[in-house]
Amino acid sequence: MKRALPVLTVLAVIVGIWYLGAWRMNMPWALQQAERAEQTLSTGELFKATMNQTRPRVPAPHQVAAELWSVTGEMAIKGRAMSKRSFIYHGWVTLRTTLTGFALGVTLGILGAVAITYSRVSEMSLMPWAIVSQTIPIVALAPMIIVLSNAVGIEGRGVPKAIISAYLCYFPVLVGMVKGLNAPGPQQLDLLKTYNASAAQSFFKLRLPASMPYLFTSLKVAIAAALVGTIVGELPTGAINGLGARILIGDQFGTPLAIWAALIAATCLAGVLVVVIGGLQTVVLRAMGMAR
Repeated sequence: MKRALPVLTVLAVIVGIWYLGAWRMNMPWALQQAERAEQTLSTGELFKATMNQTRPRVPAPHQVAAELWSVTGEMAIKGRAMSKRSFIYHGWVTLRTTLTGFALGVTLGILGAVAITYSRVSEMSLMPWAIVSQTIPIVALAPMIIVLSNAVGIEGRGVPKAIISAYLCYFPVLVGMVKGLNAPGPQQLDLLKTYNASAAQSFFKLRLPASMPYLFTSLKVAIAAALVGTIVGELPTGAINGLGARILIGDQFGTPLAIWAALIAATCLAGVLVVVIGGLQTVVLRAMGMAR
């Protein structure tokens, strides 16, 4: 409960600010409607009018929650959880690509970190390019990846989205693992040399265990970045399935509630993924004797 209290407090503040923003942004339309009807609204009536608009500029939290429930909970209760109208189905489509891109990005990040740690040439060549790669806007890069994928004969929308996802998530893993693999001090490394330990033994018995806290911290950032990459990748691919596709379709049809519901669904999915990695971190570090 002590751990949850700060999170719940911040959540309550965010919801409060959200309600104030919805009230302020939706107020002009409510006043215009009242003026046309030659009515004078009290403060309470005005607040109520801003909270229940069909096409609000900023939907109120309870409206988004109701929309989210109608396309998740109600669909699940009716046995239609995997219907194409259900956010559970679209969340699964996005999650599947996210995990694929995450696995690819983590693999590339770890391999790159090992190369940088053990090779001065790799450090001088890979790291600058890794940093420069993150300055390219993903919105501009995503269409290029899709065009190149089609040019080399890669069919389907899943692979380009996974590549975009991997592109965003490999960098935090690379940086975190470089820091973690170099965490052992000179005295620890010299001690292994006195035992005539090989490079492999030094890696698996010292460097890799020391890098675990850094790795899991990076993975939490990487999984969120991978999800963002998948959603961004769904926008220019013309996808009709996935949370990114629901955001785009909601924008095309002018339904703010659908857009906000998809955004909140993506936020919840990211939160679940981070919590899962946090749980794995606790289990692994505890097994290694590095956490209570």
